[in-house]
Amino acid sequence: GSQSPKGKLNESDIKVDARPTTSDTMSDKTYCIELNDVLDASKRINGIAYRTPVLTSTYINKQCVVPRSLFFKVEAMQRTGSFKFRGALNAILSHLESTIDDQEPDDDVNLDANADADTDINADTDINADTEIAPPTLDVITHSSGNHAAAVSLAAKLAKPYVRGKISGVTATIVMPRNAPDIKKEAVHGFGGMIVEVDNTNEAREETAEYLSQEDGALFVHPSENPRVIAGQGTVCLEMVEQVTEMMGDKKLGTLDAVIIPVGGGGLASGNTIALRGLLGDKVKIILAEPKELDDAKRSKDAGELLGHDKDNKLDSVADGLKTTLGPNTWPIVRDLVDDIITVSESDILKATKLVWEKLKVVIEPSAGVGVAVVIGKEFAAKYPKSSGIKNVGVILCGGNVDILKTADLMKDL
Repeated sequence: GSQSPKGKLNESDIKVDARPTTSDTMSDKTYCIELNDVLDASKRINGIAYRTPVLTSTYINKQCVVPRSLFFKVEAMQRTGSFKFRGALNAILSHLESTIDDQEPDDDVNLDANADADTDINADTDINADTEIAPPTLDVITHSSGNHAAAVSLAAKLAKPYVRGKISGVTATIVMPRNAPDIKKEAVHGFGGMIVEVDNTNEAREETAEYLSQEDGALFVHPSENPRVIAGQGTVCLEMVEQVTEMMGDKKLGTLDAVIIPVGGGGLASGNTIALRGLLGDKVKIILAEPKELDDAKRSKDAGELLGHDKDNKLDSVADGLKTTLGPNTWPIVRDLVDDIITVSESDILKATKLVWEKLKVVIEPSAGVGVAVVIGKEFAAKYPKSSGIKNVGVILCGGNVDILKTADLMKDL
């Protein structure tokens, strides 16, 4: 139904314009999504994506150079082990909705939410030879060697009950490099995805995905540039703001003074920046966390223009989930609405990852450890001293897909 469960935000509770007039930073600017898109995504994925927990640790609070209360949003506990499931699911369900909207009014479209998901709508149907029909299945295409691959595979599988009209099912085809870890390939197969293997270059991945996407009935879902993906990722902070408000016993929004978000391609960062600015305006500090070895976002922000990685950059970081660079949809949001980007060393990332493993009892991947390294680090403390009033800080633990033995081995020398 339309009723919000206890603790959920109703649209009437908040200002739903993603460019509120109260926020100077967001006025007169338009971006690929706005807060309404994130709110819509939240409704769409509700009950399929998990509402992940927010955890706290007095011990980790004490590791901060300046006294803070930290709130960890544990997307490592999301389906497929990362936040990526939110965006993939929103993109696929949004597309299925649009195919229903495109049906002619006299089409016999079954909108019964309880319709048997296993019924093949096209089976045993007499169709005139000259009748133009939609393809029997929707094939979702993407290129990824990591979390997005698994996310799209499971989202396609779970979207089946939402198939209506002339589409009979959803499949996922993932373009992956041949040298992708077996554990990543097994995850895709386990969630029902099909893999097309290519050479280990971005060009090979993108060209193959583009070729496959030109087939009839294919939908290409970019890991970080697709606006529906970005909107889905923004639901992380919609939830976190609600959850922290409940935990603090405060009826007003705005208990978070700052939020730290890991950044790679920028889907998570930009979606949640739009959500936070829409909900809390300018009073919340939005800080992105990036490995020093993968510093394209930091360099772009400093230069005021979109830069890729340096051509000499070997992209050698334990935070392998953050190798992707910002793109034309994510960059303007990062450029205009993010307060700061702080980079951290490989040893600090590993130390922070180990700290979370030991104290929060959550197996995060090092890409999630990047945000923790920032919040307990010296640069954050220097830029936001006690006098800044930045006390309550949210940190997104973006994922937990990690080779535990290999990563633990890297921690031996810390």
